[in-house]
Amino acid sequence: MHIAFIADPLASFRIYKDSTFAMMVEAARRGHALAYIDARDIARSASDVVEATAWPLELTGDPEAWYALGGAQVMPLSAFDAVVMRKDPPFDMEYVYSTYLLDRAEAQGARVFNSGRAIRDHNEKLAIAEFPELIAPTLVTRDAARIRDFHREHGEIILKPLDGMGGMGIFRVRPDGMNLGSMIEMLGGNGERTIMAQRFIPQIDAGDKRILVIDGEPVPFALARVPQGNEVRGNLAAGGLGRAQPLSERDREIGRIVGAKLAGRGLLLIGVDSIGDYLTEINVTSPTCFAEIREGSGFDVAAVFVDAVERAVVRTASPA
Repeated sequence: MHIAFIADPLASFRIYKDSTFAMMVEAARRGHALAYIDARDIARSASDVVEATAWPLELTGDPEAWYALGGAQVMPLSAFDAVVMRKDPPFDMEYVYSTYLLDRAEAQGARVFNSGRAIRDHNEKLAIAEFPELIAPTLVTRDAARIRDFHREHGEIILKPLDGMGGMGIFRVRPDGMNLGSMIEMLGGNGERTIMAQRFIPQIDAGDKRILVIDGEPVPFALARVPQGNEVRGNLAAGGLGRAQPLSERDREIGRIVGAKLAGRGLLLIGVDSIGDYLTEINVTSPTCFAEIREGSGFDVAAVFVDAVERAVVRTASPA
């Protein structure tokens, strides 16, 4: 197969932990040809072809200079057997525009994983609202009075923006409500931005678990990201300590319920986050933790993912 990866600049990769790199290594090991595409180079031509500047990609095996690029070619995205969308957030308007172009590419025969429409339709915070039976009490609003009422009802809550990543902008509000007004003002921009409030889940001490779901089926190991020191956030980007561990029965249940509903919508790879027994987020843009799970458990997530891509290509292939 010929697989194109849409990703951030290759020079920015930290290959010892990068999940996209792990995917590339496994695909190359199987003999698949690789190409690299910068999301900024996707375009719709005047003749209505969604195309991109694609660079043939070879992995050198040298950790200091790990890739070599061939001569660039402008190619229709439909010319590849698979296009793997791995552009990292922020999910800004340029990201949204790229998903519209991917929609058009799919209409022209491109096989994109995860699909542009599916990424756009599933906000990583709000997507949990589709699973009310799995989540802790959660409020989404711009109304400061409703947030104050929610805090009075539940005593200890978490506030978060709907467009954050890596734990950015997450606050814990204790029962005394200290600085609640300032937090609401900062996150909500005096009523201009929507905020999510969730009842605090004390099991965060045991970690914020990343459950990877591939083609509807949860990977058997999660990465528990454990907060350090006085930090409430377990995100690795916020200093959390990652620990691979087998899924609990509840983890597996959450992963299967979410996967069963979302896999058929074009979400081949999902990063389901849970704390204790509760679903907290559904990550669809570029879910990570492949390397950490393999290092901590020996389970090869990248191999399962490339298996899924190969199956998906066969499923979506046009009849001869």
